[in-house]
Amino acid sequence: MELLEMKSAKITKKGQIAIPKSVRKLEGFSEGSKVAILAFKDRVELKPMKQISRIALTALASEKTLAKDWDTKEEDDAWKNL
Repeated sequence: MELLEMKSAKITKKGQIAIPKSVRKLEGFSEGSKVAILAFKDRVELKPMKQISRIALTALASEKTLAKDWDTKEEDDAWKNL
């Protein structure tokens, strides 16, 4: 993927940053749009939510959230003979 621009930003006490105006002009980063925050060991990426496919949304769900629905006796019984 081609790097279009590199800017710096300062993280506030509340963990906030301002996205530079030139970056906000990119598709999917307008005011009010939702972004996915992808955290890796060595970097953080922001992606417009509309670029995240339904399949990838599962990866964004936390283990705790999934466990609430999937870590049940009924689920265990359903999978035990497969």
